[in-house]
Amino acid sequence: MLYFAAMQRIKVNLPKNFYFSTVLQVRISDINYGGHVGNDSFLSLIHEARLQFLQHHNYSELNFENVGLIMIDVALEFKRELNYGNKVKISVTANNFDEFGFDIFYLLELINNEQTVIAGKAKTGMLCYDYTQKKITPTPKAAIEKLTKK
Repeated sequence: MLYFAAMQRIKVNLPKNFYFSTVLQVRISDINYGGHVGNDSFLSLIHEARLQFLQHHNYSELNFENVGLIMIDVALEFKRELNYGNKVKISVTANNFDEFGFDIFYLLELINNEQTVIAGKAKTGMLCYDYTQKKITPTPKAAIEKLTKK
């Protein structure tokens, strides 16, 4: 136990406000040999939430103001086990826009009798990318305006 306490942990610092959320149910295929959602399935849950977030703004990962998006990094912070059948509220927001990309943040909350308990936090770094020319491209200003509107 001393080793764990001394290890440096990843901390995802979430923005204060989220303007989009979705509720997903944990499927049996999300469960690993430990009997709970595995790290790969946790990533799949946030991937689904990201796609719904983009669709809510009339975007996709291949059509983001006529450019594409590619995930360049991810940070996951686990807080609570998720089990088969659990309903998870995933709140999503975009932040930290720069010349070529931005971050998408996720707050995962286990819904338990109309209350929520934090189950995890995540951040994905998104890069604007031209798949035809195979090169990064500037972040579209129209997308920044759209994703930061309340």
